[in-house]
Amino acid sequence: MIIASFDLLEDGIVPPKKTSNGLKILFVRREDYLAHPRHSGKVESRLSNEQEVFDAVEKWAKGQKCKINVVNGLFAHMSMKEQLQAILEASVIIGAHGAGLTHLVSATPDTKVLEIISSFYRRPHFGLISHWKSLEYHAINLPGSYASIPDVTNELGNILKGLGC
Repeated sequence: MIIASFDLLEDGIVPPKKTSNGLKILFVRREDYLAHPRHSGKVESRLSNEQEVFDAVEKWAKGQKCKINVVNGLFAHMSMKEQLQAILEASVIIGAHGAGLTHLVSATPDTKVLEIISSFYRRPHFGLISHWKSLEYHAINLPGSYASIPDVTNELGNILKGLGC
């Protein structure tokens, strides 16, 4: 229903992913902002080194044997239709725990998910959505809000092996 309301269906069905230009890794990005009173007036980052992780994933992807396109999913600067299109085209969706991952409800069943979870935001939401949608779900549970680059790229490598890459 969501996908149809944005005219993203082809002949009434979700179109298959186009992989002729390579696999797409959608990195769902966040901008720090004060969104809830429980934050007591201070902004807290879900992934303190997000830019570093994004840059490292882009660099890592260029060195892989198959073609991988890393998409900068800064949803705050994308229309809703662009956000949904990015979700539908992604082979892998990676991101820190946050509202942007709610779009998993529109992901196709062949989508893989890698959630990076800060110790400050351990919630089951996106694991449960993934289970409900029959998406292959992976999580990296951080001891704080800083992600180890090798941990992220190693997990992505394991996920991509399952996609034949």
